Amino acid sequence: MKGIFLTCLTVTKLYGQSSLDLQINKELPSLIRLYEQIHTSPELSHYEEKTSTLAAKELKSLGFSVIENLGKYTNETWKGFGIAGVLKNGEGPVVLIRAELDALPVEEKTMLLYASKIRATLENGLETGVMHACGHDLHLTNMIGTARILVSLKKKWKGTLILIGEPAEETADGVKALLSDGLYDKVPRPDYLLALHDVADLEVGKVGVTAGYAFANSAVVEVTIRGKGGTAARSQDAKDPIVIASQFIMAVQVIVSRETSPLTPASITVGSIHGGNKANVIPEEVKLLLSVRALNDEVFKKLLSSIERTAKGIAIAAGIPEDRAPIINVSKNEITTSTYNDPALTDRLTTVLNKVLGSDNVVKIAPRMAGDTFGDYGLVEGKRIPGCEFILGVSDPKKINNGDVIPPVHSPLFYPLAEPALHTGIKALTSAVLELLKIK
Repeated sequence: MKGIFLTCLTVTKLYGQSSLDLQINKELPSLIRLYEQIHTSPELSHYEEKTSTLAAKELKSLGFSVIENLGKYTNETWKGFGIAGVLKNGEGPVVLIRAELDALPVEEKTMLLYASKIRATLENGLETGVMHACGHDLHLTNMIGTARILVSLKKKWKGTLILIGEPAEETADGVKALLSDGLYDKVPRPDYLLALHDVADLEVGKVGVTAGYAFANSAVVEVTIRGKGGTAARSQDAKDPIVIASQFIMAVQVIVSRETSPLTPASITVGSIHGGNKANVIPEEVKLLLSVRALNDEVFKKLLSSIERTAKGIAIAAGIPEDRAPIINVSKNEITTSTYNDPALTDRLTTVLNKVLGSDNVVKIAPRMAGDTFGDYGLVEGKRIPGCEFILGVSDPKKINNGDVIPPVHSPLFYPLAEPALHTGIKALTSAVLELLKIK
């Protein structure tokens, strides 16, 4: 696909001739090759061995002390492929940058020259394509590029830099595996947390910032509605779980519309329902999968509680005995903590970004209902470590301004304009670290 990437010369024209721009431009050709290598060889959550090894090799070459094979999962058959690189450069604060390693079970359809042709078999036996459809390849390359620049600028900062390669972000259990494996016993506890996440609805060259809640709490909830099976010819003798499930689906919508403030974002989505195999047979049970999201932590807890109350209440009204009450299971793995950007830290770094990128390229972004595991790094012993996750624009400005349909993340057609996006991301992250670790 010709014409996707801006040339280094064009990037230089966009950003001027600052010494930082020139340093980034020198690294861009090799970083693009690295990005394409990672994109071409994606690995699913829990199986990121090659990506982990590649990232560890890059960090070791820069002088980082690297801890590999991090992560302790509840499923003991999965090996941890997380990495942590530590570079101590004198006394000072500790800054942690997170990037992700895993890809999605999506068959790529971009027609890029380096498009993924990787296929894998899922645990349910289904075969699938594998693609970096969420931009984790871009995030990881950004982190490595930032590391290269910061190593070359060691005389301009003091402190400790920690770089995390997070496995299994897409399944939300990778960060839990890292923390269960004693991450903060193996690396210094950070004073600040940084990350970036690309989006398709923001033009390349721009960075979005959100003070306060930026991404939502999210959880997968499995609800099993149990009834009493029977024949359609004598439905009065049965307790139909399909009818009860239908009433439950409608009722949970009222939880958001009538039990939460319209000023507090929240959502409950029933994404899957399975029950019964034949038209004239009333089944014993119906299984539903719900996606539950809320920015505010207390609202999130209330949603989960209300779902359980609603399911059990409807079952009681239908005459279901207590020993056949609905079973509510909140996934211990597919659950994320809200991402809360510390307002003071976000304001401080926004000032820096305005200076180095230009105020026209720094955009205030409304909170998003997407889930991200970045927030888990900040919750330690009941206290929140200040953190900030930037939004990185990756799409063609002309297409956005024309109102063209742009494939979003997780789409088989998603692709970022990698070269200018890398330039912007590296400049933003590098400048943020230099601010936090500046020599006083």
